[in-house]
Formats: sequence, C-alpha cells, structure tokens
Amino acid sequence: MKGITKRWLLNSLGLILLILIALVICFAYAVRNYYYNGIQQAINGQASGLTGTFSGLTLTPSAFVTQAREYVENFQDKERMELMVFNSNDQVVTTSTGFEPDEQEIRPDYEEARQSESAYGTWTGRLSSGERVMAVTQAIYSGDTYLGAFRFVVSLEVADRRIFLSVAGLLLVGTMVIFFVVLSSSYFIRSIVNPIQEVSATAKRIAQGDFNARINKHYDDEIGELCDIINDMANELGVAEKMKNDFISSVSHELRTPLTAIKGWAETMQISKDVDPKMLEKGMGVIINESERLSGIVEELLDFSRMQTGRMVLMVDKIDLLAELDEAVYMFRERALSERKHLLFDEPEMVPPVLGDKNRLRQVFVNIIDNALKYTLEDGVVSIHVKEDGDMLRVSISDNGCGIPAVHLPRIKEKFYKANQTQRGSGIGLAVADEIMQLHSGSLQIESEEGVGTTVIISIPIMKTPQDDAGATQKIE
Repeated sequence: MKGITKRWLLNSLGLILLILIALVICFAYAVRNYYYNGIQQAINGQASGLTGTFSGLTLTPSAFVTQAREYVENFQDKERMELMVFNSNDQVVTTSTGFEPDEQEIRPDYEEARQSESAYGTWTGRLSSGERVMAVTQAIYSGDTYLGAFRFVVSLEVADRRIFLSVAGLLLVGTMVIFFVVLSSSYFIRSIVNPIQEVSATAKRIAQGDFNARINKHYDDEIGELCDIINDMANELGVAEKMKNDFISSVSHELRTPLTAIKGWAETMQISKDVDPKMLEKGMGVIINESERLSGIVEELLDFSRMQTGRMVLMVDKIDLLAELDEAVYMFRERALSERKHLLFDEPEMVPPVLGDKNRLRQVFVNIIDNALKYTLEDGVVSIHVKEDGDMLRVSISDNGCGIPAVHLPRIKEKFYKANQTQRGSGIGLAVADEIMQLHSGSLQIESEEGVGTTVIISIPIMKTPQDDAGATQKIE
C-alpha cells in the first residue's frame, strides 16, 4: 500500500476517523449530561419539596425524626431512588429500603450539605460495592438549630447502560459510514490509480522507444485528457523519430553521392598513367564541385546545430539587398540554362538599404532559389521580384513547379520535414532559412498550390535613417 492510496488513507480516512471520534466523544458527553441532569433535576425536585414541607415548622430534633420517618413510609418514589434520614447526631435513623446502611460508606454530599450555606450537597461516584450512584443531601434547620437531613441516592446503572447503548449505536452507524466511505472511495481510488499505472507503464514503453504504445482512455476527465496528451506525444515522437531517421538516411545519401564521385575520379586519375588533359580537367572540376557541395552540406548541418543551441549570431551591417540577391541569382544562371529552365530576375533600379548579415541573407536566397529550380520542370519559370512595402522589403521567389500539397504546407518549415522524399536535400534548409529571417526581425512565408507552383516571400525591415527617427519622434510628440 503506497502512493495515492496511502496518502488517501492517511489524509482523508484519517480525517474522517478523527471527526468520528470527536463526534462520538461529544455525543457521549451530551447523552451523559442529558441523563444525569434529568436524574439530578428529579432529585432536586424531591429535595425542594422537603424544604417546603419542613422549613416552615418549629420542631425539635426528636420531633423531626418522627415526622421524617412518617415521610419516608409514605415516600412514592421508593422504586426509583433510596431515601435516607439523618438525625442531628449525623446518624442514619431510617431508609426507604428498610436495610441498615453501611456506616463506612463515604458521603461527600452529606458533608457538603452540613458545611454549605445552602444546606445542599451533591455527589456522583461509586459505592464500596462498585455501583455508580448519584446522591443529593438536603439539610433541615429550624432557625439555627440543625434538625437532620434527607439523603436521596439514585443508581446510575440504568442511565449508564442507556448511555452505552446510545454511544454503541453511534459507533455502529459510524462504522457503517466508514465502511461505505472506504467501499466507494476504493472504487474511486482504483479509477485513478489503475489508469495512472497504465499511463506509467505506457510512458516507460515510450521512453524505451516504443512509439506505437497507446493508452486506452476509460474516462472523459482529467485522466482521460492526460491519456490523450500522452497518446499525442507518442504520435509526435513517432513522427519525429521517423523524420530523424529519414534525415539521417537523406544526409547519408547526400554525403555518399559526392564522396563516390570524388573517389571515383581520384582513382581513375591515379590508375591512368597517361591522363588526357581534358579528362584531367573534367575530373578535377568534378572533384572541386563535389567538394564544394560537401562543404555546403556540412555548413548547413553546422548552421542547424547553431540554431538548435541558440549560438547562431549575425554580423549585422548596412547592406544593399539587391547586390546580395543578384549574386545569388548569378550563381544559378548556368545551372538554369543547363537544366533548360528560365530564371528571371526583375531587378528594380534602387531599394532602401537594410541592416543584416550579408552572408546569411545570401544563404537564404541561395536555399530558396535552389529549391525553386529543384522542383521546377524543364521549360519552367522561376521569377524573382523585389518591392518596397511600407517599412519592409519583400523578395518574392516564385516557380510554376509541382507545388506543395496542402497537407504538407503547415509543416514545411519544420526541421527534418520533407514533403517530397524523392528529391535530394537534408530537410533542414528551410528551417535554417526561417531562423535566419527571424533573427533579422523579418519573416519567410510560403504560399503554394499543388500542380500550380510555389511562392516564397522573404521580408526584412528597411533600415531607418536619422531623419526617419526624428520624424517618428515628432509624430509621437
């Protein structure tokens, strides 16, 4: 017994037991007071009657004893209580039971009545026989002369028995209440503990790499919501694991292809004793191009690592965005011609300067143009436009290629995600490009329709001049 069940037993059930014990104690005290007070009031009524009978008479001690004996003989409540008569010498002269009293019995009530101004005394306790009794003594005076006293003694056994039965009945009811509370709470605890144990077991399976593990949802409450969240988490982890494996496979392929070409040409030139100059030039060109391709892949992976660890920094300076874009376009002109695709750059005469890292912005342009050409068919068109839109410069790179299916579009900028697994690429280029634009306080938006084409809009803030700042300040004032 541990965990939630133990805490419930210590907290809830323990609190219920404490409350029940307190209720039993209070109830027992109240019942005892009820019965004892009733008995004492009955005795006090008898004592008050005696006071009214004997207080107005002028009697001698011997005359008092005579009348007291007569009173005892006519006493109506002999079955309920015992009545004793004391003379002026503190001796019991008669009793309602007809038995001689034990002179060794303690009588604190009699002593109290003799010593108190009210001539009244009461005591509750046990006799030498072990019987619990309540005794009340009323002393009788004629002026200042002590005549004697009446002592009423009532057994408390019947009252104590009734008190015991009442408390026992309450304890029985309390025990039944606790039984039903434990019964209902056990079902409730099981409805929490069992699903949590199932959640724990499934979470362990997920932690060990079983992303197909799922939790059965039994209740539509917080536990059910937790089950849904863990199932969604397992699903997302499974997708992420697949994307990671696809990424590793893709990068491995991307690295293997240029390495194979470099190794093949190097072995060819090593084996051939008389190498044709043209073949040598071609082989060296392939080795250089493939080495640059490898360098680009490695640099992309390094950028992704910097992005993940938050170590990607910008070397910000005032730059001409058109110059960097024009250089990126120039890099792809020969490729576009060789692939029989049209690369069009509608270059404006002038645009405002921006604050940015020219190498990183060129990297974004290269990545987007490379993707546009990659997914554009022969005789397709890739067009580039730049326009000023308020305080932003927007570069639009559009193609009329295959487009991106709507189901892939929301996740296209996620790391490792590739909508088309047949094309080369690691799947992290767009994620890195998007991160670079966010670091520039800009954005990278992708609009696409399957079978129509794709448009990527790169937005970057225009650099503010001192005049712009002064004008803005003046407007605010």
